[in-house]
Amino acid sequence: MNERITMALYKTFQARGFATLRFNFRGVGRSQGSFDNGIGELSDAAAALDWVQSIHPEASTTWVAGASFGALIGMQLLMRRPEIRGFISIAPPANMYDFSFLAPCPASGIIIQGVADTVVTPNSVQKLVDKLRTQRHITIHHEEIPRANHFFENEMGDLMGSVDNYLDMRLSPDCPIR
Repeated sequence: MNERITMALYKTFQARGFATLRFNFRGVGRSQGSFDNGIGELSDAAAALDWVQSIHPEASTTWVAGASFGALIGMQLLMRRPEIRGFISIAPPANMYDFSFLAPCPASGIIIQGVADTVVTPNSVQKLVDKLRTQRHITIHHEEIPRANHFFENEMGDLMGSVDNYLDMRLSPDCPIR
Protein backbone atom coordinates (compact mmCIF):
# COMPACT_ATOMS: atom_id res chain seq x y z
CA MET A 1 0.00 0.00 0.00
CA ASN A 2 3.03 2.24 0.19
CA GLU A 3 4.19 1.59 -3.38
CA ARG A 4 4.53 4.81 -5.43
CA ILE A 5 1.74 4.17 -7.93
CA THR A 6 -0.68 3.05 -5.23
CA MET A 7 0.11 6.16 -3.17
CA ALA A 8 -0.34 8.44 -6.18
CA LEU A 9 -3.72 6.87 -7.04
CA TYR A 10 -4.82 7.18 -3.42
CA LYS A 11 -3.86 10.86 -3.30
CA THR A 12 -5.57 11.74 -6.58
CA PHE A 13 -8.86 10.10 -5.57
CA GLN A 14 -8.66 11.62 -2.10
CA ALA A 15 -8.05 15.09 -3.57
CA ARG A 16 -11.23 14.66 -5.62
CA GLY A 17 -13.30 14.00 -2.50
CA PHE A 18 -13.63 10.23 -2.81
CA ALA A 19 -13.71 8.10 0.34
CA THR A 20 -10.50 6.26 -0.47
CA LEU A 21 -8.81 3.16 0.90
CA ARG A 22 -5.47 1.58 0.07
CA PHE A 23 -4.48 -1.71 1.64
CA ASN A 24 -1.99 -4.53 1.44
CA PHE A 25 -3.03 -7.91 0.14
CA ARG A 26 -2.47 -10.87 2.43
CA GLY A 27 1.18 -11.57 3.11
CA VAL A 28 2.35 -8.10 2.01
CA GLY A 29 3.96 -5.80 4.55
CA ARG A 30 2.63 -6.56 8.01
CA SER A 31 -0.63 -8.12 6.79
CA GLN A 32 -1.44 -11.67 7.82
CA GLY A 33 -1.62 -14.66 5.54
CA SER A 34 0.32 -15.56 2.44
CA PHE A 35 -0.03 -15.11 -1.31
CA ASP A 36 -3.08 -17.01 -2.57
CA ASN A 37 -2.70 -16.59 -6.36
CA GLY A 38 -5.63 -14.20 -6.55
CA ILE A 39 -8.33 -16.17 -4.75
CA GLY A 40 -7.76 -14.85 -1.24
CA GLU A 41 -6.67 -11.47 -2.56
CA LEU A 42 -10.04 -11.01 -4.27
CA SER A 43 -11.68 -11.82 -0.96
CA ASP A 44 -9.44 -9.22 0.71
CA ALA A 45 -10.49 -6.60 -1.84
CA ALA A 46 -14.20 -7.42 -1.41
CA ALA A 47 -13.87 -7.16 2.38
CA ALA A 48 -12.06 -3.84 2.04
CA LEU A 49 -14.83 -2.48 -0.21
CA ASP A 50 -17.48 -3.72 2.23
CA TRP A 51 -15.70 -1.87 5.03
CA VAL A 52 -15.44 1.41 3.09
CA GLN A 53 -19.10 1.21 2.14
CA SER A 54 -20.11 0.59 5.78
CA ILE A 55 -18.19 3.71 6.85
CA HIS A 56 -19.47 5.82 3.91
CA PRO A 57 -22.97 4.60 3.01
CA GLU A 58 -23.70 8.01 1.45
CA ALA A 59 -21.15 7.47 -1.35
CA SER A 60 -22.89 7.65 -4.70
CA THR A 61 -20.05 6.42 -6.91
CA THR A 62 -17.62 3.54 -6.54
CA TRP A 63 -14.41 3.18 -8.54
CA VAL A 64 -11.58 0.68 -8.40
CA ALA A 65 -7.95 1.31 -9.31
CA GLY A 66 -4.88 -0.89 -9.25
CA ALA A 67 -1.49 -1.51 -10.76
CA SER A 68 -0.11 -4.82 -12.02
CA PHE A 69 -1.47 -7.65 -9.82
CA GLY A 70 -3.69 -5.07 -8.11
CA ALA A 71 -5.17 -4.25 -11.53
CA LEU A 72 -6.06 -7.92 -12.00
CA ILE A 73 -7.78 -8.10 -8.62
CA GLY A 74 -9.53 -4.77 -9.25
CA MET A 75 -10.92 -6.06 -12.53
CA GLN A 76 -12.11 -9.26 -10.84
CA LEU A 77 -13.81 -7.20 -8.13
CA LEU A 78 -15.42 -5.08 -10.84
CA MET A 79 -17.10 -8.22 -12.20
CA ARG A 80 -18.59 -9.11 -8.82
CA ARG A 81 -19.71 -5.70 -7.60
CA PRO A 82 -22.30 -3.94 -9.79
CA GLU A 83 -21.93 -0.68 -7.86
CA ILE A 84 -18.46 -0.13 -9.35
CA ARG A 85 -18.90 2.48 -12.10
CA GLY A 86 -15.36 2.98 -13.35
CA PHE A 87 -11.85 1.61 -13.23
CA ILE A 88 -8.25 2.58 -13.66
CA SER A 89 -6.07 -0.37 -14.57
CA ILE A 90 -2.32 0.23 -14.77
CA ALA A 91 -0.14 -2.44 -16.39
CA PRO A 92 -2.68 -5.26 -15.97
CA PRO A 93 -0.72 -8.55 -16.24
CA ALA A 94 -2.46 -9.75 -19.40
CA ASN A 95 0.52 -11.91 -20.36
CA MET A 96 0.43 -13.77 -17.01
CA TYR A 97 -3.27 -14.18 -16.23
CA ASP A 98 -6.39 -14.95 -18.22
CA PHE A 99 -8.66 -11.90 -18.38
CA SER A 100 -11.48 -13.70 -20.23
CA PHE A 101 -13.61 -13.25 -17.08
CA LEU A 102 -14.23 -9.68 -18.37
CA ALA A 103 -16.99 -10.84 -20.68
CA PRO A 104 -19.02 -8.79 -20.55
CA CYS A 105 -17.14 -6.03 -18.79
CA PRO A 106 -19.72 -4.11 -16.72
CA ALA A 107 -18.07 -0.67 -16.59
CA SER A 108 -16.00 1.72 -18.66
CA GLY A 109 -12.47 2.60 -17.67
CA ILE A 110 -8.90 3.28 -18.68
CA ILE A 111 -5.99 0.91 -19.13
CA ILE A 112 -2.55 2.52 -18.99
CA GLN A 113 0.59 0.71 -20.08
CA GLY A 114 4.28 1.56 -20.24
CA VAL A 115 5.79 1.04 -23.69
CA ALA A 116 9.12 -0.09 -22.19
CA ASP A 117 7.48 -2.53 -19.73
CA THR A 118 9.33 -5.86 -19.85
CA VAL A 119 7.20 -7.47 -17.11
CA VAL A 120 3.79 -6.94 -18.68
CA THR A 121 4.23 -6.80 -22.43
CA PRO A 122 2.48 -3.91 -24.20
CA ASN A 123 1.33 -6.34 -26.92
CA SER A 124 -0.58 -8.48 -24.39
CA VAL A 125 -2.29 -5.40 -22.97
CA GLN A 126 -3.19 -4.19 -26.47
CA LYS A 127 -4.86 -7.57 -27.16
CA LEU A 128 -6.85 -7.20 -23.92
CA VAL A 129 -7.90 -3.66 -24.87
CA ASP A 130 -8.91 -4.78 -28.38
CA LYS A 131 -11.01 -7.60 -26.94
CA LEU A 132 -12.72 -5.32 -24.42
CA ARG A 133 -13.45 -2.70 -27.09
CA THR A 134 -15.61 -5.20 -28.99
CA GLN A 135 -18.08 -5.23 -26.10
CA ARG A 136 -21.16 -3.07 -26.20
CA HIS A 137 -22.22 -0.45 -23.66
CA ILE A 138 -18.71 0.28 -22.36
CA THR A 139 -15.87 2.51 -23.47
CA ILE A 140 -12.29 1.45 -22.89
CA HIS A 141 -9.66 4.17 -23.03
CA HIS A 142 -6.10 3.03 -23.57
CA GLU A 143 -2.97 5.06 -23.11
CA GLU A 144 0.62 4.03 -23.58
CA ILE A 145 3.33 6.00 -21.83
CA PRO A 146 6.54 6.14 -23.93
CA ARG A 147 9.74 5.14 -22.11
CA ALA A 148 7.76 3.92 -19.08
CA ASN A 149 8.81 0.63 -17.53
CA HIS A 150 6.59 -1.55 -15.33
CA PHE A 151 7.06 0.75 -12.34
CA PHE A 152 6.81 4.04 -14.30
CA GLU A 153 10.03 5.00 -12.49
CA ASN A 154 10.85 8.11 -14.52
CA GLU A 155 7.37 8.63 -15.94
CA MET A 156 5.14 9.13 -12.88
CA GLY A 157 4.19 12.61 -14.06
CA ASP A 158 2.94 11.26 -17.38
CA LEU A 159 1.15 8.37 -15.68
CA MET A 160 -0.69 10.56 -13.22
CA GLY A 161 -1.39 13.11 -15.95
CA SER A 162 -3.22 10.36 -17.86
CA VAL A 163 -5.13 9.35 -14.72
CA ASP A 164 -6.10 12.93 -13.91
CA ASN A 165 -7.16 13.71 -17.48
CA TYR A 166 -9.31 10.59 -17.58
CA LEU A 167 -10.94 11.38 -14.23
CA ASP A 168 -11.57 14.98 -15.34
CA MET A 169 -13.37 13.65 -18.39
CA ARG A 170 -15.35 10.91 -16.62
CA LEU A 171 -16.38 13.03 -13.65
CA SER A 172 -17.49 15.94 -15.81
CA PRO A 173 -21.26 16.48 -15.79
CA ASP A 174 -21.08 16.55 -19.60
CA CYS A 175 -19.44 13.14 -19.94
CA PRO A 176 -21.54 10.76 -22.07
CA ILE A 177 -19.89 7.69 -20.51
CA ARG A 178 -21.69 6.38 -17.46
